Amino acid sequence: MTQNPQESAKAGSRCIHIEHARQHNLHDISLDIPRDELVVICGPSGSGKSTLAFDIVYAEGQRRYVESLSAYARQFLPKMDKPDVGKIEGLTPAISLEQSTTSHNPRSTVGTVTEIYDFLRVFFARLGKVYCPKCGRPIEARSTDEILEEILGFEQGTRIIVMAPLVELQKGTQADRLKKLKARGFARVRVDGVMYTIDDVPPLDKNRKHSLDLVVDRLVVKEGVRSRLAESVELALKEAEGRLVLHCPDKAKEEQDRLYSTTSACPVCHISMPAPSPQLFSFNTPQGACPRCVGLGTIDYFEPRLIAPNRGLSLKGGALLPWADKKVLARYEEALTALGQRHGFDLQTPLEDFGEEAWLALFYGEDEEGRPSTTSPGLRRNWMGGSVAVYATGDYQSDHYEFGKKANLAVTTLRWPGVVPLLEQGMQYGDAWRDELARYRQTTDCPDCHGARLKPEALSVRVEDLNIASFCSLSVERELAWLNGLHFGGRWALIANPLLKELRHRLGFLQNVGLEYLSLARSMVTLSGGEAQRIRLASQLGAGLVGVTYVLDEPSIGLHPRDNERLLQTLRSLQRRGNTVLVVEHDESTICEADTVIELGPGSGIQGGNVTFEGSVASLLESQTLTAKYLRGDMCVPMPEERRSPRGEIVLKKVTTNNLQGMDVAFPLGVLTCVTGVSGSGKSSLVVDTLYKHLCLRQGLRVDNPGTIGGIEGAEEVERVVAIDQTPIGRTPRSNPATYTKVFDEIRNIFAMTPDARRKGYTPGRFSFNVSGGRCETCKGDGQIQVEMHFLPDVYVTCDVCHGKRYNHETLQVRYKGLNISEVLELTVSQARNFFASYPSLERRLGVLEDVGLGYIQLGQAATTLSGGEAQRIKISRELGKRSLPGTLYILDEPTTGLHMHEVGKLISVLHALVDKGATVVVIEHNTDFILAADWVIDMGPGGGERGGRIVSSGTPEGIVADPASITGRFLMEERKARLRRRAG
Repeated sequence: MTQNPQESAKAGSRCIHIEHARQHNLHDISLDIPRDELVVICGPSGSGKSTLAFDIVYAEGQRRYVESLSAYARQFLPKMDKPDVGKIEGLTPAISLEQSTTSHNPRSTVGTVTEIYDFLRVFFARLGKVYCPKCGRPIEARSTDEILEEILGFEQGTRIIVMAPLVELQKGTQADRLKKLKARGFARVRVDGVMYTIDDVPPLDKNRKHSLDLVVDRLVVKEGVRSRLAESVELALKEAEGRLVLHCPDKAKEEQDRLYSTTSACPVCHISMPAPSPQLFSFNTPQGACPRCVGLGTIDYFEPRLIAPNRGLSLKGGALLPWADKKVLARYEEALTALGQRHGFDLQTPLEDFGEEAWLALFYGEDEEGRPSTTSPGLRRNWMGGSVAVYATGDYQSDHYEFGKKANLAVTTLRWPGVVPLLEQGMQYGDAWRDELARYRQTTDCPDCHGARLKPEALSVRVEDLNIASFCSLSVERELAWLNGLHFGGRWALIANPLLKELRHRLGFLQNVGLEYLSLARSMVTLSGGEAQRIRLASQLGAGLVGVTYVLDEPSIGLHPRDNERLLQTLRSLQRRGNTVLVVEHDESTICEADTVIELGPGSGIQGGNVTFEGSVASLLESQTLTAKYLRGDMCVPMPEERRSPRGEIVLKKVTTNNLQGMDVAFPLGVLTCVTGVSGSGKSSLVVDTLYKHLCLRQGLRVDNPGTIGGIEGAEEVERVVAIDQTPIGRTPRSNPATYTKVFDEIRNIFAMTPDARRKGYTPGRFSFNVSGGRCETCKGDGQIQVEMHFLPDVYVTCDVCHGKRYNHETLQVRYKGLNISEVLELTVSQARNFFASYPSLERRLGVLEDVGLGYIQLGQAATTLSGGEAQRIKISRELGKRSLPGTLYILDEPTTGLHMHEVGKLISVLHALVDKGATVVVIEHNTDFILAADWVIDMGPGGGERGGRIVSSGTPEGIVADPASITGRFLMEERKARLRRRAG
C-alpha cells in the first residue's frame, strides 16, 4: 500500500500528530503537538484540555506500552480503554503527573513516595550507632583486638585496673561467690565502688542491692605490656560473659570507668539490641513497626466531645449520642443512678454542671474504691477546658466489660466501667457497629512512639545525635544543611559518600520545586494536589529520563507567585534533557514561558472542544482568543467598588498547629476573607486544620487531629460551617448535576403529575433510574453494559433494550411538553431553565447553576466527566439556592484550581453573592486577581516551614499593598501596575 506523501511528512516530523479526536466533548479536532518543547494547553474550564492531554496523549501512550507486553503480563496490569481518536502518530512513552495525591494510604509519606526513605534506612543501618533505649549509653559490639587497641592507645604511664563486672545492683550477701573467687586465686574485688581484698570485704546486708566487680589485673600502659594486657582482658571478658570494666584511677571521677562489651547489649541495663539492618527502620514491616500503632504513628480513641457534644443536655435528655435511644439508656439507668449518688449528680443534671471527678467517672469508669479510674483505652481530654490534658493511657481488662450482664447483683456494689470502655466493647460486635461508632472516634499520635511509627530499637540508632524519625521530622531545607555538615573518615567514608550523594541530590530536587518546607515524615494524605504533583515531579527529576512526554495538570497550584520561577526552571530542565513537557495550565507566567500554546474553546462543555489557537506566545498575543484578551488587558477580572465592613469576628488564641507560632488570629465575619502567603507558611494549618476543625467540634461533628489552640472566641456566631472543595460530586456515572442539586426530585414530581402518569398510577419513584419500577432492568438504569474481556480492556456497550435511555418503554411514554424523562436529562441547564419556566422554584435553582457559569452542562451528565472546577461550582450553586445564609461560614481551599481567568471573575461574583446573603467566606488562595477582590486579606509568612507560621500583614488589599513587610503586597502592586500598563497600551 502506497503511503500518502503528506502523511509521511507528518509522521516523520518531530511532533505528536493527532487526527479526528472525538473523546468526550472534543469536536473531531486534529492538531500537531511539538515534541521536545514546553507546550501549554489553556482554555476555559471544561473546554477539553484534560481530555486532550490525559485521556488521549497520556492514555494512548500507556495503552500502547501495555499492548507491547505479553498477554500473561497484561492480565496483571490495569485495563485501559482506547481513546476515541482517528489516528495518533509520533507518541513517546508518557508519564502522568496529576493533581490528585499519589496515595490515600496513611502509610505513604513524602519519604516513601520519593524513595528517599529507602536510602535513609540503609544510611542509618550502616552508619548509625546503637544507644541503649533505657539509659542512653552507646552500645557497640567490639572484638577483643579492638578493645586492646583502644587501651594501648592511652597515654604512656596511665594506670589501669581491668575488672570483670559480676554483680550489678542485686540483693544478697554474695559470701558464697567471694569464697569461690578466693579459691580460684583472685585477691581483690570492688564492692559498691570501694576496693577491698577478698578477705577484708565487710559483711553485706542481704536486703540491700550491691554491685561486685572482680579485679583481674592492675597495669600501667607502657611498652611490652600488650601480652599481659591481652590475657587480662580475655579473662575478664570470660568471667563477665562478654563485659569488661576498665578503671583509670588517675582520671576525673566521672571518667574513671569505661565499659566494654563484645555483644550488642547495654553493659549497664543488660538490654540486648539487634544489629541494625534496613528492615529495622521500616514501619511497614513487623521488624521495625511500633507494636501499638503497627507503623501508622496514630491510634483511634473515643472522644467525649463527640460522644456528648451538647453539654447543656442531661443523661436523661440524650446527652450521650450513642445512647440517645431511651431503650439503650434504660439498660444502664440503674447503674448510672448509683454512680450519680456516689459523685453528686442525677440523670437530670446537665453535663456542664458535672464536676471534674464526676465527668471522669462517667466516661472512664471507677476503680475498686469508687474513684475515677486511672486508665483509659485512649487519651483522656479535659472536658472542662479547651486545652488538651492527658490523664493516663492503658488497656482495660475483659472483666471490666461484664457490667450489667448479671441483673441479680446490686448495682451499688459494682464499680461503673465507663462510657468509653463500654463503647470499646461495642467495637467487637462486627463491621456494622464499628462503622456506627466510628463517628465518635478521633485520631491522635501513638502514645508509645509519639508518631515516629518505629520500635524503640530503631529509634535508639543515631547518627550525630539524630535518629531516623528525628531526621525525617526536619524540613527538607534543614535536612540538606545537616547532611552537608556530616564528615566521615576511613572506611566509613567509603560507605557514606555514595549514600550522602544520593540523599543530597534527591532532597535538592524537592527544594528545586518549592517544597523545602515539607518534612519526609509528612503523610501524603495531608498534602494538597499541587504539592503531591510537585513531589512526583521531583522524583522524575531524579530519574533522569530522556525522550519522555511528561503530562502535568496545573503544577502551579498551591504556589505563591514568588515560587513560580523555580517551578518553571524545573520544567525547563526536564525539557532541555530531551523530553516533551505538556502542561495544562491557566497561570499567566507559565503560559508566557511556553514554546507553544494550544488553546481550546471557545466555551465550556458542548460549547468547547475546538482548537481556537495553536502557535507561539507572540502569535497568541496578536489573536482574538479569550486567553489573549486577558493577557493583553482587553478583559480583566472585575474588582468590587467598595470593601464590606465586618459585623464581628472569630478569634483563635495561641494557635500552635504544625508550624504556627502561637499567634492570635482574628477572622472577620460577614465578609470575603482571603488567606494567602508563600507555600508552606501555614495557611492550611490555620484555616483547615484549626479554624474549620474546631468549629466542627463545637457542632458535634467528627474530625481528626484538630489543631492546637489556647481558646476560641466568637464561635457562637457560627451556626453552620461548610467546606467546599473540588472533589467529585459523585464517584459513579449515576451521580449527575440534577441529582446532586435536588432539581431531579422536582422534575420527577412534575412528570408524576402529568395526565398520562396519573392515569397509569405512576409515582415520582417511577421516574428514578436508581430503583426498580421505571428503569431498564437489563442495564439497571446505567444505559450501558460492562463486558469483561479478561486481559483486554473492558468494553462498555450501549444497552440494546433501552438504547442508552436508562428507562423502560412504558416510562418513556410519559411526556411533558413533548419530552420524556430521558430527553429532559439530555437538556443543558440553560435549555432546562427555559423549559421549566412555569415552575418558579425549579427555574430559580436552574438559574443559580447558570449564574455560576454552568449553563452549558447537561442535567444528566455523569459526575465522573465533570472537571474539579465544575464540581466545585455545582456545590456552590446548591448553597446559593438557599434563601438566606446568616451564621454560615464557608471555607474553600484554592478554588481557582482549574479555572480560566474569565471563570475566576465568575467565581468571585458567586462568592460575593454568598456573602450578600449573610454568609462568611474564608478562602485560601494565591491568585492575585482573587486577593485584590477580597474584603479582607490575611498574609502569612514570611517564609515556609519553620520560617513561616506568623501573620505578616492583615487588612484590606490596599493595606497589604502598602505594607513593605508583605511579599504578597509586592506582587499585588506589580499586578496592579501591569494592568495599568496593559490598559494604557
